[in-house]
Amino acid sequence: MRSSVPIPGNPWPHEMVLKVDDSPHQLVELLWIREAWELDVIAIDAPPPLEDRPTPPTPVQRSAVDADGTRAEWSRVWPSIWSRAIDHAGGINDAREFALLQQTGDGSLERAAMLRRLIGPTWRDEFGDAALDERIHAWNERAFAERTASRPRSLEEQPEQRNLDQLIPAWRAGLEKIVTIPCVGEHTRQIGEHVLLVTEATRDDPERYAHALREFAAGTAIPNRGPR
Repeated sequence: MRSSVPIPGNPWPHEMVLKVDDSPHQLVELLWIREAWELDVIAIDAPPPLEDRPTPPTPVQRSAVDADGTRAEWSRVWPSIWSRAIDHAGGINDAREFALLQQTGDGSLERAAMLRRLIGPTWRDEFGDAALDERIHAWNERAFAERTASRPRSLEEQPEQRNLDQLIPAWRAGLEKIVTIPCVGEHTRQIGEHVLLVTEATRDDPERYAHALREFAAGTAIPNRGPR
Protein backbone atom coordinates (compact mmCIF):
# COMPACT_ATOMS: atom_id res chain seq x y z
CA MET A 1 0.00 0.00 0.00
CA ARG A 2 1.63 3.18 -1.16
CA SER A 3 0.89 6.19 -3.34
CA SER A 4 3.34 8.59 -4.92
CA VAL A 5 1.52 11.61 -3.52
CA PRO A 6 -0.73 12.20 -0.49
CA ILE A 7 -4.39 11.31 -1.06
CA PRO A 8 -6.84 13.66 0.66
CA GLY A 9 -8.85 11.82 3.30
CA ASN A 10 -6.65 8.71 3.22
CA PRO A 11 -5.08 8.21 6.67
CA TRP A 12 -2.44 5.83 5.28
CA PRO A 13 0.82 7.85 4.93
CA HIS A 14 1.57 7.90 1.22
CA GLU A 15 5.25 7.18 1.86
CA MET A 16 4.61 4.19 4.13
CA VAL A 17 5.47 0.83 2.61
CA LEU A 18 4.87 -2.43 4.48
CA LYS A 19 5.31 -5.98 3.26
CA VAL A 20 3.20 -8.79 4.73
CA ASP A 21 4.44 -12.35 4.20
CA ASP A 22 1.47 -14.51 5.21
CA SER A 23 2.83 -17.71 3.68
CA PRO A 24 6.55 -18.01 4.51
CA HIS A 25 7.16 -21.31 2.74
CA GLN A 26 10.37 -22.41 4.45
CA LEU A 27 9.06 -21.63 7.95
CA VAL A 28 5.73 -23.38 7.41
CA GLU A 29 7.46 -26.40 5.90
CA LEU A 30 9.67 -26.74 8.99
CA LEU A 31 6.68 -26.42 11.31
CA TRP A 32 4.86 -29.11 9.35
CA ILE A 33 7.84 -31.47 9.56
CA ARG A 34 8.11 -30.96 13.30
CA GLU A 35 4.52 -32.06 13.81
CA ALA A 36 3.98 -34.57 11.02
CA TRP A 37 6.88 -36.64 12.31
CA GLU A 38 6.32 -35.82 15.99
CA LEU A 39 9.90 -34.66 16.39
CA ASP A 40 11.24 -34.39 19.92
CA VAL A 41 12.46 -30.84 19.40
CA ILE A 42 14.32 -29.20 22.25
CA ALA A 43 14.66 -25.58 21.27
CA ILE A 44 14.65 -22.25 23.00
CA ASP A 45 11.68 -20.20 21.92
CA ALA A 46 10.19 -22.74 19.51
CA PRO A 47 6.78 -21.65 18.16
CA PRO A 48 3.51 -23.24 19.34
CA PRO A 49 1.90 -26.09 17.35
CA LEU A 50 0.25 -25.48 14.00
CA GLU A 51 -3.40 -24.52 14.08
CA ASP A 52 -4.36 -27.22 11.60
CA ARG A 53 -2.36 -30.29 12.58
CA PRO A 54 -1.79 -32.76 9.72
CA THR A 55 -2.47 -36.44 10.09
CA PRO A 56 0.44 -37.92 12.05
CA PRO A 57 2.67 -40.60 10.53
CA THR A 58 1.50 -44.19 10.71
CA PRO A 59 3.16 -46.47 13.30
CA VAL A 60 5.07 -48.27 10.54
CA GLN A 61 6.59 -45.02 9.27
CA ARG A 62 7.47 -43.90 12.75
CA SER A 63 9.06 -47.21 13.74
CA ALA A 64 11.12 -47.13 10.56
CA VAL A 65 12.63 -43.71 11.22
CA ASP A 66 13.06 -44.51 14.91
CA ALA A 67 14.89 -47.75 14.23
CA ASP A 68 17.86 -46.23 12.43
CA GLY A 69 18.04 -43.03 14.43
CA THR A 70 16.68 -40.84 11.63
CA ARG A 71 13.95 -39.26 13.73
CA ALA A 72 16.41 -38.49 16.52
CA GLU A 73 18.74 -36.85 14.01
CA TRP A 74 15.91 -34.82 12.54
CA SER A 75 14.90 -33.72 16.05
CA ARG A 76 18.47 -32.71 16.86
CA VAL A 77 19.05 -30.66 13.71
CA TRP A 78 15.60 -29.05 13.39
CA PRO A 79 16.26 -26.17 15.85
CA SER A 80 19.39 -25.10 13.98
CA ILE A 81 17.60 -25.05 10.62
CA TRP A 82 14.70 -23.16 12.17
CA SER A 83 17.00 -20.51 13.66
CA ARG A 84 18.77 -19.95 10.35
CA ALA A 85 15.45 -19.81 8.47
CA ILE A 86 14.13 -17.26 10.98
CA ASP A 87 17.27 -15.16 10.58
CA HIS A 88 16.70 -15.12 6.83
CA ALA A 89 13.01 -14.25 7.22
CA GLY A 90 14.12 -11.34 9.40
CA GLY A 91 15.97 -9.74 6.51
CA ILE A 92 14.68 -7.36 3.85
CA ASN A 93 15.33 -8.43 0.27
CA ASP A 94 16.51 -5.76 -2.12
CA ALA A 95 13.99 -5.58 -4.97
CA ARG A 96 16.89 -5.17 -7.38
CA GLU A 97 17.98 -8.74 -6.64
CA PHE A 98 14.91 -10.11 -8.41
CA ALA A 99 15.71 -8.03 -11.49
CA LEU A 100 19.31 -9.26 -11.40
CA LEU A 101 18.07 -12.83 -11.09
CA GLN A 102 16.26 -12.52 -14.43
CA GLN A 103 19.55 -11.51 -16.03
CA THR A 104 21.33 -14.72 -15.05
CA GLY A 105 21.47 -17.69 -17.38
CA ASP A 106 19.13 -20.67 -17.03
CA GLY A 107 20.91 -23.41 -15.11
CA SER A 108 23.93 -21.21 -14.41
CA LEU A 109 25.90 -21.36 -11.17
CA GLU A 110 25.28 -17.64 -10.77
CA ARG A 111 21.50 -18.15 -10.84
CA ALA A 112 21.73 -21.09 -8.43
CA ALA A 113 23.77 -19.04 -5.95
CA MET A 114 21.42 -16.08 -6.18
CA LEU A 115 18.36 -18.30 -5.67
CA ARG A 116 19.93 -19.80 -2.56
CA ARG A 117 20.47 -16.31 -1.15
CA LEU A 118 16.89 -15.31 -1.89
CA ILE A 119 15.30 -18.53 -0.59
CA GLY A 120 17.52 -18.90 2.44
CA PRO A 121 18.22 -22.02 4.53
CA THR A 122 15.87 -24.97 3.96
CA TRP A 123 15.24 -28.48 5.23
CA ARG A 124 16.39 -29.80 1.87
CA ASP A 125 19.86 -28.34 2.42
CA GLU A 126 20.37 -30.90 5.17
CA PHE A 127 18.11 -33.84 4.31
CA GLY A 128 16.86 -33.49 0.76
CA ASP A 129 13.22 -34.50 0.39
CA ALA A 130 13.35 -36.80 3.42
CA ALA A 131 10.28 -36.21 5.62
CA LEU A 132 8.49 -34.34 2.82
CA ASP A 133 6.12 -37.08 1.74
CA GLU A 134 2.80 -36.86 -0.08
CA ARG A 135 0.95 -35.65 3.02
CA ILE A 136 2.50 -32.20 2.88
CA HIS A 137 1.06 -31.56 -0.57
CA ALA A 138 -2.48 -32.31 0.63
CA TRP A 139 -1.92 -30.20 3.75
CA ASN A 140 -0.57 -27.28 1.71
CA GLU A 141 -3.55 -27.39 -0.64
CA ARG A 142 -5.99 -27.38 2.26
CA ALA A 143 -4.13 -24.57 4.03
CA PHE A 144 -4.03 -22.47 0.85
CA ALA A 145 -7.76 -22.92 0.28
CA GLU A 146 -8.55 -21.96 3.88
CA ARG A 147 -6.23 -18.95 3.78
CA THR A 148 -7.71 -17.74 0.49
CA ALA A 149 -11.29 -18.13 1.72
CA SER A 150 -10.61 -16.22 4.93
CA ARG A 151 -8.76 -13.26 3.42
CA PRO A 152 -10.39 -9.83 3.90
CA ARG A 153 -12.69 -8.84 1.06
CA SER A 154 -12.28 -5.09 1.46
CA LEU A 155 -9.48 -2.65 2.25
CA GLU A 156 -11.12 -1.70 5.54
CA GLU A 157 -11.00 -5.33 6.71
CA GLN A 158 -7.25 -5.60 6.19
CA PRO A 159 -5.56 -6.03 9.60
CA GLU A 160 -3.04 -3.29 8.80
CA GLN A 161 -5.75 -0.83 7.77
CA ARG A 162 -7.84 -1.78 10.80
CA ASN A 163 -4.88 -1.26 13.16
CA LEU A 164 -3.50 1.81 11.39
CA ASP A 165 -3.26 3.84 14.62
CA GLN A 166 -0.76 1.32 15.99
CA LEU A 167 0.87 0.51 12.66
CA ILE A 168 2.03 4.04 11.86
CA PRO A 169 4.13 4.44 15.06
CA ALA A 170 5.61 0.97 14.47
CA TRP A 171 6.52 1.92 10.89
CA ARG A 172 8.10 5.15 12.11
CA ALA A 173 10.13 3.03 14.56
CA GLY A 174 11.49 1.02 11.62
CA LEU A 175 8.91 -1.69 10.85
CA GLU A 176 9.05 -2.77 7.20
CA LYS A 177 7.73 -6.33 7.17
CA ILE A 178 5.26 -8.57 9.01
CA VAL A 179 5.75 -12.34 8.85
CA THR A 180 2.92 -14.61 9.99
CA ILE A 181 2.98 -18.30 10.92
CA PRO A 182 -0.16 -20.49 11.26
CA CYS A 183 0.40 -21.47 14.89
CA VAL A 184 -2.02 -21.52 17.79
CA GLY A 185 -1.98 -18.75 20.37
CA GLU A 186 0.69 -16.08 20.41
CA HIS A 187 4.31 -16.01 19.34
CA THR A 188 5.25 -12.38 18.77
CA ARG A 189 8.94 -11.85 18.13
CA GLN A 190 11.14 -9.22 16.51
CA ILE A 191 13.19 -11.33 14.11
CA GLY A 192 15.18 -8.57 12.48
CA GLU A 193 15.78 -4.87 12.82
CA HIS A 194 12.76 -4.17 10.62
CA VAL A 195 10.66 -7.36 10.85
CA LEU A 196 7.97 -8.58 13.24
CA LEU A 197 6.87 -12.23 13.49
CA VAL A 198 3.34 -12.98 14.70
CA THR A 199 0.91 -15.87 14.49
CA GLU A 200 -2.04 -15.62 12.12
CA ALA A 201 -4.26 -15.68 15.20
CA THR A 202 -2.54 -12.55 16.54
CA ARG A 203 -2.78 -10.66 13.25
CA ASP A 204 -6.48 -11.55 12.96
CA ASP A 205 -7.24 -10.28 16.46
CA PRO A 206 -7.39 -6.44 16.62
CA GLU A 207 -6.40 -6.17 20.28
CA ARG A 208 -3.55 -8.67 20.11
CA TYR A 209 -2.23 -7.20 16.87
CA ALA A 210 -2.40 -3.70 18.34
CA HIS A 211 -0.39 -4.90 21.34
CA ALA A 212 2.25 -6.51 19.09
CA LEU A 213 2.61 -3.33 17.02
CA ARG A 214 2.84 -1.16 20.12
CA GLU A 215 5.61 -3.39 21.48
CA PHE A 216 7.59 -2.97 18.25
CA ALA A 217 7.10 0.79 18.31
CA ALA A 218 8.27 0.94 21.93
CA GLY A 219 11.27 -1.31 21.27
CA THR A 220 9.99 -3.89 23.76
CA ALA A 221 9.09 -6.70 21.35
CA ILE A 222 10.72 -9.98 22.37
CA PRO A 223 13.78 -10.64 20.19
CA ASN A 224 14.07 -14.05 18.58
CA ARG A 225 16.52 -16.25 20.41
CA GLY A 226 17.63 -19.78 19.82
CA PRO A 227 20.58 -21.95 18.80
CA ARG A 228 22.90 -20.69 16.09
